[in-house]
Amino acid sequence: MAKDNNNADQLITTILSGIEDVKGREISILDLRELENTVCDYFIICEGTSNTQVNAIVNSIQKKVSKELKDHPWHIEGSENAEWVLMDYVNVVVHVFQKHIRQYYDIESLWGDAKTTEIETSY
Repeated sequence: MAKDNNNADQLITTILSGIEDVKGREISILDLRELENTVCDYFIICEGTSNTQVNAIVNSIQKKVSKELKDHPWHIEGSENAEWVLMDYVNVVVHVFQKHIRQYYDIESLWGDAKTTEIETSY
């Protein structure tokens, strides 16, 4: 079991680095492990200022995770319009939003019981 947590920690760290490389904003990690009936252990949520930046964040995450961990998302959804892109790494699901779409769906409040960690960015 410890091995899985270590892998998740490595994956999360690498994903965060990929987001920060292209200045993704408002980054949150939701720890879903204590909740029942969840599809994964963690959500990582962030936003970009445009569909171009959303795609840049997605590409940065993919490249970094592929290069450093030799891992690939099981599934990616939403790249066409790049308003909300979901990247499924099985235990970790990444949501990359444009701000207005994130506010509209407000998935953080849907998972309000999850332990949430806000990531400070220096840009």
